[in-house]
Amino acid sequence: MTARLNDDVDTIRQQDLRHHFHPFTDFSTFKEAGSMVFTGAEGAHLTDGEGRRYLDGIGGLWCVNIGYGRDEMAEAMAAQARRMVYYSSFGHHTSVPAAQLAAKLAELAPGTLNHVFYGSGGSMANDTAVRMIHFYFNRLGRPAKKKIITRHDGYHGSTYLTMSMTGVAFDHIGFDLVAEGLIHRVSSPNTYRRPEGMTEAEFLEALVDEFRGKIEELGPENVAAFFAEPIQGAGGVIVPPPGYHGRMAAVCRDHGVLYVADEVVTAFGRLGHFFASESVFGMVPDMITTAKGLSSAYAPLAATILTDEIYDVLSEPQAEGAMFTHGFTYSGHPVCCAAGLKNIEIMEREDLCGHVRDLGPYFETRLAGLADLPLVGDVRGSHFMLCVENVANKQTKALLDPGLAIGRRIAAECQARGVLVRPIAHLNVLSPPLTLTRPQVDELVDVLGASIRAVADGLAREGVRLN
Repeated sequence: MTARLNDDVDTIRQQDLRHHFHPFTDFSTFKEAGSMVFTGAEGAHLTDGEGRRYLDGIGGLWCVNIGYGRDEMAEAMAAQARRMVYYSSFGHHTSVPAAQLAAKLAELAPGTLNHVFYGSGGSMANDTAVRMIHFYFNRLGRPAKKKIITRHDGYHGSTYLTMSMTGVAFDHIGFDLVAEGLIHRVSSPNTYRRPEGMTEAEFLEALVDEFRGKIEELGPENVAAFFAEPIQGAGGVIVPPPGYHGRMAAVCRDHGVLYVADEVVTAFGRLGHFFASESVFGMVPDMITTAKGLSSAYAPLAATILTDEIYDVLSEPQAEGAMFTHGFTYSGHPVCCAAGLKNIEIMEREDLCGHVRDLGPYFETRLAGLADLPLVGDVRGSHFMLCVENVANKQTKALLDPGLAIGRRIAAECQARGVLVRPIAHLNVLSPPLTLTRPQVDELVDVLGASIRAVADGLAREGVRLN
């Protein structure tokens, strides 16, 4: 039986290698190594085609918040598919789950964020937000307000526009950026990399001053919105200094600039709350974009959530017969919305946000214990959104040669020990399912620590000097 399974997996691997164009893939190794084939998943574990089991420290991609293999999720989706798999939500049409989920999201979101526009991924949610914002200022008679400010190392998606908004320089290699003159950046609030000798409080003041100066340089009459993740995700799990988001929001208000909280990663429990903007960071944005944990990846689903004030402007008829001509075939897909509703029901019933608030500090403390290991320059993050930054020199914070692929080496060692962590250049990121238990947290951290030690030993044998 095992031999037959292996034969089947070899066939799948070859089909994948020949025909599946993977996202975010290093083809210098892919064309030789091919893919790791997963064949099953349950709880916080994945199983590969050879029957090996792995603790998922990545949560799929920041997204399998309630864990794998939830029968009631499959049943809810199947029941909706049998009842009515699809009808367009364009115009004056809806489905029961689309309406119910919108009402639930309005209940959970802070302030007057009471209106939900559906998409199928975080990139789409952010792309939608930009188009809505431009339309909003057009309707207000301020068509010059178009410029968008984002941050270095911010991540907002992979559509042409949202990747151009993204401030992770590595992701732009070989690609063009669109909308030159439309998108502008300010500094990442990375306290680990702040100027030497500067306190966190001084760093915060410098960031706020820079942001205010950028708006004034561009002209407040030209700046439409600021996009910010509460904690920057793919750009390195960057936690801003205390008070950052409230201060930046105040600058936005002073200059008539909309504040968009990109909560694609941070919403739905990763920081211990359904939405982090107000509950964790004490501010209410003008828009929230979300995806990932909204359905725990059981179905592709995203939402752009906006305030009453913005909705009232967007929904005012432009002229007789005119329409708000934005939307997607799968906006408000009934099966996806049914998945979102069931996902929230499970999270509330099992108090997964409370579980993350209880276990998250322990997770942070355990991971912080790796700070004394060779290579580890910084350990950061919050609750179930954590990161280890690996460096060549702890004092100077100098990085290792990128060719050493340090993050991937550590991830490979973890994988050999039955744990999956995410490598991003010189970083290793942890974003596991929110259902993780204390023993599983211990396993994840212990394996990561052992893997870092093994890689450091290997580097020493290669003659790479670490300080």
